[in-house]
Amino acid sequence: MLERVLKEGTLRVLDYRCSAGPGDAPFVEVHGSFSLSYVRRGSFGCTTRGRAFELVPGALMLGRPGDEFTCSHLHHGAGDECLSIQFDAEQLEQLGLGARAWESGALAPLPQLAVLGERAQAAAERGAHLALDESAALLAARVLVVRSGEAPPALRVSARDRRRAVRGALWLEAHAHESLDLARVARASGVSPFHFLRLFARVTGVTPHQYLLRARLRRAARLLSADERPIAAIAYDVGFGDVSNFVRTFGRAAGVSPRQFRRARGKERNFLQERIGAATLG
Repeated sequence: MLERVLKEGTLRVLDYRCSAGPGDAPFVEVHGSFSLSYVRRGSFGCTTRGRAFELVPGALMLGRPGDEFTCSHLHHGAGDECLSIQFDAEQLEQLGLGARAWESGALAPLPQLAVLGERAQAAAERGAHLALDESAALLAARVLVVRSGEAPPALRVSARDRRRAVRGALWLEAHAHESLDLARVARASGVSPFHFLRLFARVTGVTPHQYLLRARLRRAARLLSADERPIAAIAYDVGFGDVSNFVRTFGRAAGVSPRQFRRARGKERNFLQERIGAATLG
């Protein structure tokens, strides 16, 4: 088993790669935290709490602290790869999810879960920590909805909460060019990270990561309009660590490439800037 830590801090994210096959003897392990493990390649069997599961790509393995589990590879000889996201009880409570409802086991590769799992995987690969924090929170919330059939209780928002959310938005606007994670953004608003995530989305209508992307794209549009530097330099200046990701994200929001936007004039450019402000970005 190879284990690589992708993120520490607000939550812990690990890349697991197992090369075990049918000839390797299974052994008992113990979950050390509340966890979600998204299977992205291969397959394995898991026995926990008296139940047996077969996990294939797109499935999720769930863990609760102190629960024993045993993994086996009787039906597939090439091992498996998983993205594992680890929470603590307080973080689940901040998300409006009761930790007591979290049970060890597995979930089939449902489309609504697999989409969020792939979103988390993509964020982990890009090193986009704020996007990864959000994806993990959304995935955890969706898992409990699937298992219980009930959505988390609605968040009650006070005037003070609204001020905190607005403060967070203005802070994001000022620091959009920096590498950010949920913990750092939440500190600027004076609330816990996962509570801030729910609060911000409830008040502004978008997640912190969606707001961050729009802030970066708005600044990029201004620079493309008045700055002759290469597009790659502008991409890095506004906070994108990867030029291809910038070009793809800008094109999805504006409907044209950064180069085409730079060539636009007058009313056409104003229209494209309005599209960027209204774009739905994940």
